[in-house]
Amino acid sequence: MTLPYATLPGDLDRLIADEHVVANRLFEHLEAGRGDRRMLVDQVSYGRALHAHAEEEVLYPALAEIGAAADAEEGRDEHQALKRLLVLLDHADPGSRKFERALNKLIGGIRHHIEKEEREFLPALRRAVGAEEMGRLGERYLAAKQSVPARSHPTVPPTGRRRRLMHVAAGFMDKVRDRVSGRSNVLSTDASWLLDTQAQRILDTWSRLVLAPYELLTLEQARQQPSLADAAMEILQQDGRPTDPEEVGSAADVTVPGPDGDLIVRVYKPLGQTSDPVPVVMWVHGGGWILFTNDDYDASCRALVNRTGAIVVSPEYRKAPEHVFPAAHEDVLATYRWLRTNATGLGGDLSRIAIGGEGVGANMATATCGQLKQAGEPLPVAQVLVCPLTTTAQYGASMRDAADARPLNRPLLSWMMMHAFRGVTDSLKDPRVDLLPLSAQGLAGLPPTLIVTTDRDVLQSQGDEWCARLEAAGVRATSVRYGGVMHDFFGLAAVLDKAALAQEEVALHLRQAFGEAPAAHPDGAPMRAPKVIG
Repeated sequence: MTLPYATLPGDLDRLIADEHVVANRLFEHLEAGRGDRRMLVDQVSYGRALHAHAEEEVLYPALAEIGAAADAEEGRDEHQALKRLLVLLDHADPGSRKFERALNKLIGGIRHHIEKEEREFLPALRRAVGAEEMGRLGERYLAAKQSVPARSHPTVPPTGRRRRLMHVAAGFMDKVRDRVSGRSNVLSTDASWLLDTQAQRILDTWSRLVLAPYELLTLEQARQQPSLADAAMEILQQDGRPTDPEEVGSAADVTVPGPDGDLIVRVYKPLGQTSDPVPVVMWVHGGGWILFTNDDYDASCRALVNRTGAIVVSPEYRKAPEHVFPAAHEDVLATYRWLRTNATGLGGDLSRIAIGGEGVGANMATATCGQLKQAGEPLPVAQVLVCPLTTTAQYGASMRDAADARPLNRPLLSWMMMHAFRGVTDSLKDPRVDLLPLSAQGLAGLPPTLIVTTDRDVLQSQGDEWCARLEAAGVRATSVRYGGVMHDFFGLAAVLDKAALAQEEVALHLRQAFGEAPAAHPDGAPMRAPKVIG
C-alpha cells in the first residue's frame, strides 16, 4: 500500500509508511526464498521492535487525543500479538516448522496492521491535526526510536511508568545480547542476496563498523560514522593489500570566494602534467546535503584524474541543516564560475571543462548546468551523473524494489531530506533540486550526459527517467546500469570490479567530449542505447 495523499519528509505518516515498505520488501525476499533467512528476520525483528515502541509512544496517544481511543487500543493489541511471534522467531531455527509457521503468521499480521494504519489510522490523524502537527509528531517519533530495546518484549506494559523502567532494563540487556550474538553486525547490510560477492562484502564490513542504521541516529552521531570508503579500507587491510590512495600528481585544498564566505575546493592534478593545458572536471560529492566531505569521495576524484588526464576540482559545499537549501547549490555554482575564471591559471583548458557528481552531487551538477544555461553563460562540454537524485518525490518502481537496500534505503532518504530542507520545505519543489518536472524547452541544449545507475538503489528509477527526458529534449544522453551493486559504489574500485568498470565508462564519456577519444556517434545521434552491466 501507499498513502493516498502527499506527505513531507519527517511527517509521522511518511516515516511510518517508509518503514512499512521496507518491512514488506523484506517479507518478499523471505517469500521468494532469497537472501539470508536469519538475517532478514533479524532485520524485520529490529525494525518492528523500534516501530512498535515509537507508535506506542507517539501514534497511539495522538489517536486517543482525537477521539480514536478504540483504534489505539486495537493497534496496541496487534502489537502484542506480533511481538510474541517475534520472540518465537528469535528462538527458532530458520527452516524449522516452528520458525516457518511463526513467520507466516507474522507476515500476515503485519500486512493486516499496515493496511489498517494506512487506510484508516494515519489519514484520520492527519485530517484531525493537520500537516504541521504531523511534522512535529514525526520528530517525536524519531526521538522515540533512539535508545530503546532492539528486540520485542511482549511482557512490557503498553503504557505507564513501569513500561519506561522496564524498557530501560530491556534495552541494556538487548545491547549485550546483540553484541555477543553478532546480531548488531547485520542491521545495516543488505540481506537480500541481490548483490554480487564483492558488493556484499563491502556492505557486510560497513555494517560491522557503524553504530546503527543512519536513520536511527541523531545527525551528530551519523556524521561520526564510517563511510563505505572506510569499509573499503578495512577490506584492503584484511587482505594485506596496500591502502595508500591512488597516486596523482598533486592534491591540494585551495580557498575560493563563495556566496557567503570562503569555500574550500580540492584541486587534483595529473601525474606528469606538462605546460600544455589539460581538460578540467568539476566533481561534486554526495551525502544527502548533510553528510560526508571530499575525504569520503577522494578515491572517485583520483580515479578520474588518472583515467582522463584531466585536472579534477571538487568543492566542499556548505551542509544542511546548518545551511539549508539553496546554500549547497549556490556554492557549487559559485565554484564552477570561479573555475571558469581560474582554469587557465590551474593549467586547465578553458574550452574543455566538464562537470559531474554522485548522488545529490549529481543533482547539483546538472542543476548548475541549468542555471548556467538560463543565465546565458558557457556550459560544460559534458556532464556525468552517478546515481543521481533528480526529484524530491518518492518516484518510480525502485523506491519500492530497493526500499530495503543499503547504504541508502527509503527511510534514510526521507531522513536526509528532512534535515536538508528543515524550515524550507517549500524548496522541495524548487527547479534547482526537483528536476523531473522541468520542461523539454528548459532541458534543451544541456551538455552530452552520461547517467550511471545501479539496480539496488532507490534512486535508479529517477535516474532512468531523467535520461529519457533529456533524450526527449534533444540532449545526447545515455544510461548505463550496473547490476548487483549499491548506491555510492563508484569510488570503491580498489575492492569492487564494477566500480572500476564504471570509472572507465565515465572516463570514456569525458575523453570523447574532450576530443581525446573517437565519438561513439559522430553523426550526432545518441552515443549508445541504454545498457545493463552485470
